[in-house]
Amino acid sequence: MDDKELLAKIRNPETRNYGFNMLVRAYQQKVYGLIRKMVIDHDDADDLTQEVFIKVHKSIDGFREDSQLFTWIFRIATNESLTFLTRKRRRFFLPLEDVGIELAAKIDTSPLIGGDEIQRKLQKALLTLPDKQRLVFNLKYYEEMPYQEMSAVTGTSEGALKASYHHAVKKIEEFLNKD
Repeated sequence: MDDKELLAKIRNPETRNYGFNMLVRAYQQKVYGLIRKMVIDHDDADDLTQEVFIKVHKSIDGFREDSQLFTWIFRIATNESLTFLTRKRRRFFLPLEDVGIELAAKIDTSPLIGGDEIQRKLQKALLTLPDKQRLVFNLKYYEEMPYQEMSAVTGTSEGALKASYHHAVKKIEEFLNKD
């Protein structure tokens, strides 16, 4: 089912719940994956994914279709992830480095984080990046999202995104070469 059909079902009072359930099924894994790469912890990612879909449900009637539905949902997920990380730092009065250390420890101890040693090192390297650089890297590297679509998701110019991705790659290379 494409976005137009989903939206038609959601906007029809008789099929609204069915349409929204189809939307969740279509996008839940991708949204969870994006959030999980940002916040690392499964429980936090699970909670944020639910929050994203609650916001989508409340706001779907206002969706103007200026962008793809996927882009709009990813923008909500991105904003929720960045807001969560900011709140987490403020709540515990933690500097950026301490949050990074805490999340890195979860990478090593969580049975839900798979992958080999190289993947774990990459995840730890990503934690050294500022949140927005990490987001850009995740969108480009893992989601293979084109810069034009990334620009719509983040509200940032394509040139700035390319520069951010380039800086992120350099920092990751430096981190990996230290070990």
